[in-house]
Amino acid sequence: MIFLRYESFRVYLRSYPVTSAIIALNTLYFIFVALNGGTTNGENLYRWGAFLTFHGDPYGLLEPWRYLTSVFMHGGFQHLLFNMFALLVFAPPLERLLRSVKYGVFYLLCGLLGNLFSAVITVMTEGGNGEFVHLSVGASGAIYGVYGAYLYLSLFRKAWLDDGSRKTVYMILGAGIIYSIILPTIDLWAHVGGGLAGFLMYGLFDRAMVRRQRIVRR
Repeated sequence: MIFLRYESFRVYLRSYPVTSAIIALNTLYFIFVALNGGTTNGENLYRWGAFLTFHGDPYGLLEPWRYLTSVFMHGGFQHLLFNMFALLVFAPPLERLLRSVKYGVFYLLCGLLGNLFSAVITVMTEGGNGEFVHLSVGASGAIYGVYGAYLYLSLFRKAWLDDGSRKTVYMILGAGIIYSIILPTIDLWAHVGGGLAGFLMYGLFDRAMVRRQRIVRR
């Protein structure tokens, strides 16, 4: 099972520097926002970087930095705790596989594309109903990108994951989607968009790696 963590704290920090930095940034920014207005008030979340789309700016392009700042914000302690636990457990094998820099870019792109996908779906479903406002925060889109990469491995590189790890991937994705549908406060489409982005991007990385191996063999 690749998702079991046995490392000491010091070894974890040294082995997975990007994951460690992401967890630290999320936690520190959560504390900062909590001390400066709270983490459950929509207006305060917007003040500090939440992703916002509305009828006058349906894709959030007037303040594009929110595509990324929102990925490091959370609405309440439970939201933070759940996402940081997911990162702590599931992100390390992917960071080791992609290497730290590529993994960092991958993570941020999944979060950004998750927000974009959510904005597009919101316009398609609510844009014709006059005024709408959609505010979201959280690392879940990026985390689902990590899950999407594991789904690609589970389907197309089965030898890279043991049976227990593959079953865990299927269970996490299935339960996560059901949970996202049941709870209306969860941004389902950011999860779906992040997962699709992770699946497709890892597929591109995989194909590029295969091409390089073929060139080396020649």
